[in-house]
Amino acid sequence: MSTSYRGWGIAFALAGVVSFAFRPVLIKLGYSLAPVSATTLLFLRMTLSLPFFAAIAWWFRRRGPAAAPISGNDWLGIVGLGFLGYYLASLLDFLGLQYVSAGLGRLIMFLYPTLVVILSALFLKKPATRREVAALAITYAGIALVLSEKLAGGPEQRLFVFGALLIFSSAMCYAVYLVTGSQLVKRIGSVRFTAYTMMVSAIPAMIQFGVLETADALRLPAQMWWVVAALVILCTVLPVFLVAEALKRIGANQFALIGALGPVTTVVADFALLGGSLGAAQLLGGALVISGVLLVTVKRS
Repeated sequence: MSTSYRGWGIAFALAGVVSFAFRPVLIKLGYSLAPVSATTLLFLRMTLSLPFFAAIAWWFRRRGPAAAPISGNDWLGIVGLGFLGYYLASLLDFLGLQYVSAGLGRLIMFLYPTLVVILSALFLKKPATRREVAALAITYAGIALVLSEKLAGGPEQRLFVFGALLIFSSAMCYAVYLVTGSQLVKRIGSVRFTAYTMMVSAIPAMIQFGVLETADALRLPAQMWWVVAALVILCTVLPVFLVAEALKRIGANQFALIGALGPVTTVVADFALLGGSLGAAQLLGGALVISGVLLVTVKRS
């Protein structure tokens, strides 16, 4: 493996992680710029990214490497996982971010690798190792510390807890998607799987918008459309394929290390762009969460 090949892999990983990290910041920024609902923002993100993923699926089918046909059962899996892993997980995340800061929301979402360990132990009969059990203890002690200052019991605190539970549910949906989709990805290939599941996820988002909103919901200020464009291109389409290429070039282990920059980037961007802040206890809790997740995701040589 050449140095330049690996170097580009690290660059792709950094770019993908940072792009993903800005998603909650842009969602919060969108909420602050206009009275836009989570339904409308999700609709715009899914619908406007649909042509990109459709084009990628078409290109891969016409010019990509030869791939086995997709069976009927695998198509059912794609539909189910597209609904769960991208539509429902995104919807819960968008709803939760109405009540939780971008930085805290990203830390809660970052729990999904620990949920994968728990689900694998429960349903795939893969018992957790001692290292993983220790990592779980560290991670959830950290998240308890992060949330501790927000649990005083007033109306705002109750809304915060509600938002945190929504984002945790989003992380759970994504973890289920990863666990149940792992074998499907091996049969279909990661690029095709991602493109098709993202295309599927746009359908319920469109239906939801049609039922709950009117065309007036799309009358947004010009600044808002710039936020939507960045959310679609920089935080949805681009990072999906940057991460796929990075994983191919540097492997999951090194990518997991770089991935720890995600919540740090979100916290810094939240502070710089939205005036967010974390107290000392929350910063310590965030460090514990990142350390615990790294223990789970980074494998020993």
